[in-house]
Amino acid sequence: MDSPVLPTTDRGTHLSLLADEILEEIFLRLPTPEALACASAACATFRRVITDRPFLRRFRKLHPPPLLGLINDRGGAFHPAQAPHPSARLARALLDAADFTYSFVPKPKEGWLSPWHPRDVRDGRVLLDCRVPGRTFKSALAVCDPLSRRYVLLPPVPDDDMTAQEGRPAELAPVLAPVGDHEDETSFRVICMAHYRTKVVAFVFSSVTRQWCIAASPSWSSLGTDRPHGLQNCSDSGGCRGLSSFDHVHGCFYSASPWMDKFLVLDTRTMEFSTISDRSGFDELLRCLPGHALAEHGMHHRTRPGQTRSLPGFVVGREGSLELLSLVGDHSPDGSFRLVYTTQNNSESPKEWRLESVISLPGQYDYFTVGAAEGFLFLGGTTESQQDCHETEWADTWDIDYFSVEVQTSELKKICRMTKPCFNHERVLPYFGFPPSLSRPTI
Repeated sequence: MDSPVLPTTDRGTHLSLLADEILEEIFLRLPTPEALACASAACATFRRVITDRPFLRRFRKLHPPPLLGLINDRGGAFHPAQAPHPSARLARALLDAADFTYSFVPKPKEGWLSPWHPRDVRDGRVLLDCRVPGRTFKSALAVCDPLSRRYVLLPPVPDDDMTAQEGRPAELAPVLAPVGDHEDETSFRVICMAHYRTKVVAFVFSSVTRQWCIAASPSWSSLGTDRPHGLQNCSDSGGCRGLSSFDHVHGCFYSASPWMDKFLVLDTRTMEFSTISDRSGFDELLRCLPGHALAEHGMHHRTRPGQTRSLPGFVVGREGSLELLSLVGDHSPDGSFRLVYTTQNNSESPKEWRLESVISLPGQYDYFTVGAAEGFLFLGGTTESQQDCHETEWADTWDIDYFSVEVQTSELKKICRMTKPCFNHERVLPYFGFPPSLSRPTI
C-alpha cells in the first residue's frame, strides 16, 4: 500500500519540527554555556530553538550553570568572577545586564529606610529581606530576578501563635528551596527556619498558593539534642554565617553551625528535620593530622577573618554517602592550611567518617570557609602582608580574596577580591547562572 501523502502545509510543519529536533541534539553537544550563547546569536532560528524552556531544561541537566561571581550581603553588590577565571567574560555580561541594586523592588511600606539585603541565591533568584523598623525579629521578605527585574513581595511569616507559645525566636534563617525536576521553573518556595525555646519550626511559602504554612515543628528533644546555645539572631545581617549556615545537597539542607558535635539536616522532599552526630570520629580524625589544628580555633592573638569557627562544607556526595571538606591549619604567622576530604556512608552502621584525601592550599594566605554550593567549597583569604600591616595599624576593613575549590578535581580558583568590614567578612553568596542571552525570567 502506498504511504499517505501529507498536505503541503503538514509536510512543512513536520520537516520544521524534525529540523528543530536535530538542532536540539546538536546544541546539546556543545561543550559550554558560552558556546551555546554564541550559537544563539548566529540566527533567529537557532535562538528560537535554544531559548525554548524545555531545551534549556535539558541543557542545564547536562551542563550545570557556571559560577559567575559572588553577591555581597552589604548592599547586595554583585562581584563578577575576574580574569583569569574562565567565567570572567560571562560574569561581566551578567553585571552589565542585571540590576543588583534591587531598585526595582519596592519597599513593603512607604517611608522604610532600611535597604534590601540578600539572604540567599538559587536558580537565578535572590531572596531579600528588609528589617521592620523597631522590630528586631521581624523582617519583610521578597524574591526577585535581577535579570528580568521581576519580583514577588512575600506576606509576613505567620509566627504570632508560635511566639505566644514559645517566646521570640532566637534565630530566623530564610532560604530558597531548589526547584524540583518536575516543577514549573517560574515557581519557587521559601523556607524560613525558626529556632524557638523548645523546638525548631520550618515555615514554607509557596509562590503557587502565595501563602505560608508550617511544614515541620519537631522539638529539640525529639531530635536527640538540647536547644542550641550561643546563636546570634540570623535576621541580623551581621549574625548569620552566610553560606556556612546551610549547604544544599540532593534535596537536603545541612548546617554545621548550631552545635559543635552535631549537624542539623532538613530534607526538603519530606520536610523532616534530623541530626547527624559527628562523635563517630570526625573531630578526632581531623585532630590526628600531624602538625595541624582545626581552623575553627584562633591560634594567634591577632583578630583575623576566619579566626572564629570555620565550618566544614557539605558537598555533592556519591549515592549513599555524605561528603565534607574541612579546613585544617593554624592562624600563626606562616601557618599552613589544608582541606581534609572526608566521607560518611549512610548505609553503614555505625556511621564513621573516613579520610579520602588531604588537599594542600597555596601559602601566603590565612584562610577561612564561607560555605559550599553546587559541588564547590568557597574560601576567603587574607594575605600575610596585610595581616602584618593590621598588626601595627588599626583598619576598619580587610581586602578579602575569595576562592572556589571544585570537589571533583580539587582545583582551586580565585574568584574575585572584595573590601569588607572586619566584623562582616564571611557573608557572601555564590551566583551560578547562564549568560543573559540564554536566561529566561524565573518569576
